[in-house]
Amino acid sequence: MEPIKDASHLYEVERRARHAERPGFRIAELRISATQQVPWHFHSNIQDTFYIIEGQVRLFLREPKEEVRLGPGDTYSIVARILSPMAGMTQPRSSSSRASASTITFRYWNEAEPTQTMLCDPSNDVALVR
Repeated sequence: MEPIKDASHLYEVERRARHAERPGFRIAELRISATQQVPWHFHSNIQDTFYIIEGQVRLFLREPKEEVRLGPGDTYSIVARILSPMAGMTQPRSSSSRASASTITFRYWNEAEPTQTMLCDPSNDVALVR
């Protein structure tokens, strides 16, 4: 299986916008509904820092296994490394509010190294590439 450079076309969200971009850095906005989620994945050479604008989201991480709940004004960083954590982002199931959630992602990467995304099946750690 081959990794893919950009997996955003493989999952549906309410809104995707890029607010700024230059070599090695991007600021993007993502808005997901209560029924949408970002699939399990990892990046070979990217650090993502999430800032929650509105709503509630959960990040699921592996290596180490962790669930992070975030609300408006919260930030969380996933550090880039070869065996980086896989993350899935979704609205909390127990949330009384079924409204959408919006995040700003500050994404950094080293231009000198290849940057790839692998989609993964969390039940058996098999990469899913389409």
